[in-house]
Amino acid sequence: MPGATVSVVIAAYNAMPYLTQCITSVAEQSIGRDRIEVIVVDDGSTDGTAAELERLQGLYPTMLRVFRQENSGGPSAPRNAGLDHATGTFVFFLDADDSLGPEALERMVAMAEENGTDVVLGKMVGVGGRGAPTSMFQRNQPRTDVFSSRVYWTLNPMKLFRRELLERHGLRFPTDLAIGEDQLFVGAAYLHASGISVVADYDCLYWVQREDEGNITRRLKGSERRLRFLPRMVQLILENVPPGPGRDHLAHRHLTVEVQQLLAYHLVHEPRESQHKTLDRLAEIIEPLWHEGMNERLSAMARLRLHLVRHRMLDELLELVEFEKQLARTKVATPVLVDGGRALARYPFLRDPERAIPDLCYDVTAQLGVRHHVSRAEMTGGVLRLAGHGYLHRVETRDVTTELVLRERDSGTEYRLPVTHTATPGLGADQDEGRYVYDLAGFEASVDIATAADGEPLADGLWDISLAVGVQGLTKEVRIGSKRADDVSGDAETRIVAAGEGLRAVTLYTTKPYGNFTLDLGEIKHKVLRLLHVDKDLRWADGAPAELLVSGRFEAAEHPEGTLVLALEDGAGSTVSFPVHPASPGGAFRVAVPVGALPAGVWTGELRLGPWTLPLPALPADLAPAKWRRLALPWYARPLPGSRDRFALKVAKTDLVKAFTQRLK
Repeated sequence: MPGATVSVVIAAYNAMPYLTQCITSVAEQSIGRDRIEVIVVDDGSTDGTAAELERLQGLYPTMLRVFRQENSGGPSAPRNAGLDHATGTFVFFLDADDSLGPEALERMVAMAEENGTDVVLGKMVGVGGRGAPTSMFQRNQPRTDVFSSRVYWTLNPMKLFRRELLERHGLRFPTDLAIGEDQLFVGAAYLHASGISVVADYDCLYWVQREDEGNITRRLKGSERRLRFLPRMVQLILENVPPGPGRDHLAHRHLTVEVQQLLAYHLVHEPRESQHKTLDRLAEIIEPLWHEGMNERLSAMARLRLHLVRHRMLDELLELVEFEKQLARTKVATPVLVDGGRALARYPFLRDPERAIPDLCYDVTAQLGVRHHVSRAEMTGGVLRLAGHGYLHRVETRDVTTELVLRERDSGTEYRLPVTHTATPGLGADQDEGRYVYDLAGFEASVDIATAADGEPLADGLWDISLAVGVQGLTKEVRIGSKRADDVSGDAETRIVAAGEGLRAVTLYTTKPYGNFTLDLGEIKHKVLRLLHVDKDLRWADGAPAELLVSGRFEAAEHPEGTLVLALEDGAGSTVSFPVHPASPGGAFRVAVPVGALPAGVWTGELRLGPWTLPLPALPADLAPAKWRRLALPWYARPLPGSRDRFALKVAKTDLVKAFTQRLK
């Protein structure tokens, strides 16, 4: 329909029975049929596709347009034909095997319109055992680009494209490629797009694995087809992206995904002569993309694989492919060799003098996993006591040099504290089939905020707590707390501790969303006064009309005895204080103020805790006067008239003459 918001283009070839669900899922979109046109190009189907399209056209006559052509041998020609007929503001390419979530188009269009982006990726879900890409769908991304996100790791065309972008740059699917045509189309769209969006919080596309494995990329085997599109992708990058981190980011995908798949699923099945030719061609293709500066981006396995490709080491590559297959089948991680402060994976040919492959191709130091757990995190006064374990995966716990690290978040100031290494017999026995055991991975540590800064008190700030796990000359640092025992609380707990002649607030809490421990010194995030509450219903005590009851709660986990008081002042220099004793649980308290003992005057009041003060709430305006006798003379206490916004209690002796006169009236 002309003027549609979205043109859904479907290339169909022998698509039964999947086609019915595919088109039905579009017709039921929440965006509404009046905003959708569906363009199906039947690419010479020989099954019941044509008849089903005729039936569906009868159901959706204003939405569905059908075009038929002789079989072209691939999806490019029918997609291009559909795009030529499209009139929508946006185009969505949908394979006839797949289907959409009910709100997919509405959500993707809204994302594009709200952010002015040209391409929108919707979260994909694999069906029937088909694997779907996930790394780019960790969170919604209203506006990103191909260089600062993982969107380039999905180059299939099942995305929302602004049609003006495609027409302005004349983007069409190449018809001379059996596979990889989508990469060239989507890659170019990414590079020319004015912004890319990602919808990750909704299942937009159901990516179906056909029972007959008829998906085209699964049917077409062999290296030759891949060696035709891969150099064109390399050329696309070289022509559109200057040398630097951006180009390396895109190259990373092809140097890992494409190379690994070509070797593991295609080259290994070819005759020996073809293998040599394939390897020569592959080495030539990747040469412009790979340079030594990329090594930090690549895994050790990828570095080794590329080294073998570059040097045309066919036999070694075949052995490496078999090693990787076995590795994928086992639950045991590859052992490492620790030497000179580096960890080298024991992949094939490590330090084999005949091959002379550089250690860099095996270096997994940066990838070593730090496994850690906190079994105790208790704070008393100004001392935090921690216990748990930490170790480097696959590295035996010999020559342990683990330390606790405190680092102030803003300034970067850090202090390293010693820990006591404790035995952890059997740790690791339930992993990697028990091959690696870490029997000296435990630690115990105490952090006294009065001395942790090299014998001096820690300054105010947010002090993140890490463990620098050291073993056999290797050291890796990790924040701790995210993995902790069930009885180790992650809730924020504020304590008021003695500091010299004063008081200081210290809060142990866990960060969000990662759950790691941090010490807040000086109320950077956790304010003491937020923990101190006074109820507004101040009242006289039952049976003791000259006692004012003040109740509330103090939610700090700890404070020095006698430091929290209720103080009253008369404005003339007189102050009286009453101790406040919160009771567990919840820190509730109640103070009975004997106003009958106060001298005459107007008394204001507040709660005091060292440097922190909280004014008492105003007395209820309808609070009846309290009356009592002192030395046989009548006294009273009542809210000071006109003091509705502050606590003000007037205590005075009754004027007998005035009282008698008022009675006569």
